[in-house]
Amino acid sequence: MADWGEVHAHLPAEQHAQLLNTQSARCMDCGTPYCLNRTTGCPLGNLIPEWNALVWQGRWREALDRLLETNNFPEFTGRVCPAPCEGSCVLGINQNPVTIKTMEVSIIDKAWEEGWMVPRPPAVRTGKRVSIIGGGPAGLAAADQLNKAGHTVTLYERADRIGGLMMYGVPNMKTDKEGIVQRRVDLMAAEGVQFVTSAHIGREVDVRDIRASSDALILAAGATKPRDLPIEGRSLKGVHFAMEFLAANTKSLLDSGLEDGKAISAKGKTVVVIGGGDTGTDCIGTSVRHGATNVINLELMPQPPATRAASNPWPYYPRVFKVDYGHAEAAAKYGADPRVYEVLTKRFIDDGQGNLKGLEIVSVEWQPATAGGPPKFVEVPGSNRIIEADMVLLAMGFLGPEATLAEALGVETDPRSNFKAEYGQFATSMDGVFAAGDCRRGQSLVVWAIAEGRGAAAATDKFLAGVEPSTDARQEVVGGIIPWKEYSQKVMGQQLVAV
Repeated sequence: MADWGEVHAHLPAEQHAQLLNTQSARCMDCGTPYCLNRTTGCPLGNLIPEWNALVWQGRWREALDRLLETNNFPEFTGRVCPAPCEGSCVLGINQNPVTIKTMEVSIIDKAWEEGWMVPRPPAVRTGKRVSIIGGGPAGLAAADQLNKAGHTVTLYERADRIGGLMMYGVPNMKTDKEGIVQRRVDLMAAEGVQFVTSAHIGREVDVRDIRASSDALILAAGATKPRDLPIEGRSLKGVHFAMEFLAANTKSLLDSGLEDGKAISAKGKTVVVIGGGDTGTDCIGTSVRHGATNVINLELMPQPPATRAASNPWPYYPRVFKVDYGHAEAAAKYGADPRVYEVLTKRFIDDGQGNLKGLEIVSVEWQPATAGGPPKFVEVPGSNRIIEADMVLLAMGFLGPEATLAEALGVETDPRSNFKAEYGQFATSMDGVFAAGDCRRGQSLVVWAIAEGRGAAAATDKFLAGVEPSTDARQEVVGGIIPWKEYSQKVMGQQLVAV
């Protein structure tokens, strides 16, 4: 809790080998392995029984090949995925499931350690250009797939580093930014993918120019519009969106080791995190490391049961009570689990000078809807109370992509403001423009983002089969990472003239 290194346990080599041997042996070679079922298990359809068997046999290089066949970034999913595959493991019917996530990350980490992960640029280029907007897991997966197919790929990211939420959303203690995320980006650049940073498409950068310079365009901009809590006192100093807090911390950490004063510090403050889930946990863990005096996590929903409810049978993802790293750290530091369930925030309280000094909350009870439908909550009379707070972090999820890109490009959106594109086709209302990831399906998991990126890449590749090359296929393709300002001066103008 005193540093920003990864929290994942690293066992001594002999114990780690014994763990992997045991877990790979526990995989039962099921007749119907639900772990790779895309509906209840892994959205990527990872060939889990196959690479488990190969690890047990000591055939690690072949296990890596099997793993990379379906998953572009197992070092991401092996660290941050909630592992729906484990929830649907057949062994989990009557005992603990196979630790699939541990097996996955162990295979890819060994591959990097052994030097097996080296640049493999495509032997043949098609001369067709694809632009991708968004450098998160969906955009990266699409870029990786299309580059492997021989297309010339340029990926635009509005932040100053590539990775999306894997870079600036997920904190460093869950996934090391330089040792894990940047390492993968560098590998893709060496394989020929061109990354353009600080390129806010739809604002500083005209998306029509991007489309004009490409044979196809993929929108993978994520769902970055956070859900707000518009109650009294929302504008007080000290109330922040969770992602504002997390992104500022990671950027300051990478830029200066938190010495530049640009992080939103929780040091010496009583922090209230509103909303559970992974983002809420990350806010807790970050606040603990800052040196907060106390951290409280408010959740509107009831506390999950210790075991599966009758309405949540195997092989569906188990909605049960869990203790994540942030909860364990807060409990160790402050003496109790930080979570308070079934509470609603009524207002933020002003200290008289525009600063937050507390919250009014009320307990709620969940009741089944009379006409069937979803349950509803009612406030418990007389349960209103005030709690102190110097900082509030809103971790209540995301509503969809920001409207600027859709408006600038003119693509249709669905009622939830996502880019309208049918799953499996990924084609938007504009010819040659595709959408993938959270900006198409809504807020979801990293593993779903990778699956969507791969699907959109396949749809784009199929579309490009009917498109004449816009460049000479013999022209050398050189990848790299370059800021938009420099790229626009050196490269973009030449492409538009050529078009």
